[in-house]
Amino acid sequence: MSMNKLSGIERELVLQYLIDGNVPVTITPIDDATENEEVPHLSTVVFPVAIKPDNISVLKEGIILLKNPNSSVSNFEGKDVKVEFYFNRVGLFFITQVKSVKAGLALVIPAEIQRIQDVEVVQKYDFSAILFYSVDSNKDINFKCFPADGFELFSRPVWSSIPLELQTKAKSYLEEYVEIAKKTKKAGNGLQLINICRYMVSNAVEKIEAIQGKVKPFDILFVNHERIVLGYNKNDAIELDVGKEYALKMSFSLKDSSVVTRDVFVTFSVDNQYFSDDNKKICVDCSYTTLQEEDCRFLYEKATKTLFV
Repeated sequence: MSMNKLSGIERELVLQYLIDGNVPVTITPIDDATENEEVPHLSTVVFPVAIKPDNISVLKEGIILLKNPNSSVSNFEGKDVKVEFYFNRVGLFFITQVKSVKAGLALVIPAEIQRIQDVEVVQKYDFSAILFYSVDSNKDINFKCFPADGFELFSRPVWSSIPLELQTKAKSYLEEYVEIAKKTKKAGNGLQLINICRYMVSNAVEKIEAIQGKVKPFDILFVNHERIVLGYNKNDAIELDVGKEYALKMSFSLKDSSVVTRDVFVTFSVDNQYFSDDNKKICVDCSYTTLQEEDCRFLYEKATKTLFV
């Protein structure tokens, strides 16, 4: 038997766990056409839909009833889907079909439930960073930082980068964050707030992973010769506090080669901290406290595309 497949006893425990309730799940339609493509076309990409516990009822027969499904879920009727959820922090999934019944839409839990396996996706970045986080006086933990998906760094943030349908919500965040920045007087020209608002309103469904609660790499939202902005999901493992100082190594690939790199070492202080409405997303706006002059020149010219004088 595959090590990823649950045993009969394990399946019964999981079924009872689902019946007892309060288990959110995500469902993703399975499209053979896109599964066989290494890089699917944007028009064919399907996204997971999160379903809250209040919209789920699990029968002892192993049937999940979807109560008041939204239009996204209704569009999955008759399709094979991947259903993912956590059981005692372990990511699990099964494949089934969305069926129409008298009560609405339903998912039949199959005999085979499997553990989710972590698949490390190797992505090439011409810029990344490592954050050095002190746990105590004798131990540091290193956290990777990568450019946030879809964000173009070292360019002037523009409001039009935020999808039109999300701009009203983003404007509400901006008004709130401007007031915070005014109080501290440590936000520079404030252009980075555009990217922070964009990050907060992005509505990507959080992916179910092999183990729940793992600390993910930080998202880099903005960087220039004066400051860097990091975004992350709230967790119990790390907290970047306002006023505290941290060390960071930024690495740049030069001449379109990962072999030729330039490392920039800085320390920074967290000037402002911004939260999403549900407190699940956090952005820290940080200014450098130590930065070598030649590194400042390098970052200035990269960010502004003009010579440092």
